[in-house]
Amino acid sequence: QVQLVESGGGLVQPGGSLRLSCAASGLTLDYYVIGWFRQAPGKEREGVSYISSSDGSRTYYTDSVKGRFTISRDNAKKTVYLQMNNLKPEDTALYYCVADRNLWRLWYRQSADFWGQGTQVTVSS
Repeated sequence: QVQLVESGGGLVQPGGSLRLSCAASGLTLDYYVIGWFRQAPGKEREGVSYISSSDGSRTYYTDSVKGRFTISRDNAKKTVYLQMNNLKPEDTALYYCVADRNLWRLWYRQSADFWGQGTQVTVSS
């Protein structure tokens, strides 16, 4: 069956960096748009970034992370990465990796076919 497994979360001081990984199995990653969502306690889930299928030539970032986060994909390794730099306390959340063939369903409807279990990111001094 399809599995998305996130890793790389942890506790980091403000201004620090983390690289999240999303390892996929049971699917051909090339065909899927991959996104990262996050949810902080007491807040609604929000989309952080996505990368288009195949060569990943198209990426998108929510305004609050532009210039700080970079999404990339390695289809051969079936892994998508989210490099997070200059982290802020407001980035603290549970980060989810999601996969779907349809961008609309993944990003705008937040109803992707496949979701990971999430990895916790905590930014605190």
